[in-house]
Amino acid sequence: MEKVEEKGAAYGAEDYTRDGTVDLQGRPVFRSNTGRWRACSFIVGYEVFERMAYYGIASNLVVYLTTKLHEGTVTSSNNVTNWVGTVWMTPLLGAYIADAHLGRYWTFVIASAIYLVVLIHHHSRQTIMCLFALHI
Repeated sequence: MEKVEEKGAAYGAEDYTRDGTVDLQGRPVFRSNTGRWRACSFIVGYEVFERMAYYGIASNLVVYLTTKLHEGTVTSSNNVTNWVGTVWMTPLLGAYIADAHLGRYWTFVIASAIYLVVLIHHHSRQTIMCLFALHI
């Protein structure tokens, strides 16, 4: 029979991530403390809410532009096409900012904060307008 040698709990060089990942203090990160389902659940949750917002806006944008802003159907369709193109092109800008300036983590945190502030501001304004309309 072969003798199988087990590794102990001692942290060696192989226990750290090999891609240069560091924590917020600049220290190397242990592989056992990164990623896995904790990170996956956050990303999946974020993507679900982002997709719900995108498709909720995209499905009603032509109607909103034609009825509330009184644009013609050609102009509103053109504006929606420009909006969709902008939505799909901005990740390239985010990738450049992440790679050249801020890094993945801070780019994601700042973009998520901006997204959340705009979403809360928009919904709070809509809620106040609805409550005001119900009160009258």
